[in-house]
Amino acid sequence: MTCNNLAVALVHYPVYNKHHEVVTSALTNLDQHDIARSSKTFGLDRFYIVTPSEEQRKLAERISGHWQQGWGADYNPDRREALDIVRVTPTLAAAAADFQTGFSKTVKIAVTGAAKRSGSIALVAFRKLLEESDQPYLLLLGTGWGLTDECFSTADLILEPIAGNGLYNHLSVRSAAAIMFDRLRGIEREDT
Repeated sequence: MTCNNLAVALVHYPVYNKHHEVVTSALTNLDQHDIARSSKTFGLDRFYIVTPSEEQRKLAERISGHWQQGWGADYNPDRREALDIVRVTPTLAAAAADFQTGFSKTVKIAVTGAAKRSGSIALVAFRKLLEESDQPYLLLLGTGWGLTDECFSTADLILEPIAGNGLYNHLSVRSAAAIMFDRLRGIEREDT
């Protein structure tokens, strides 16, 4: 089932650095390309890049633009299609307001990170919420050393982190996004 009540925002501010200071993290070309491709593959209409840095917003627009027109668009139409869903905003509020334009219900915010937090719900429960309602959700993914505590305290939902089978848990945000999208929107297959 493809429904469009889920969008994702890659948040570059407010996030922590390794010293637990609130910073604006750097935009990466790989995150932009790979999360756009994963988002498009799993039926999301919007992928927001959130950064207050005007220079980084211009860079994100230039990266998308390269693949949306001219040589890049002709060379790789699949990349163009994926990058067409990218929206670049200076704030989380701007991303939520843009996503809100398609819905009468107020957009709710879902967050996740690498650490388990009390009150979090499993991805399977979130999938069920998405499938059984037209309630729109904006899923925030943090860069740097993760979303700030304020992002978690003001969110409507906190999702359990992606976890492996050991103690090490340091996935790239683009890998975590792909896993989450598969669990939230992938085709469910029964074991044979």
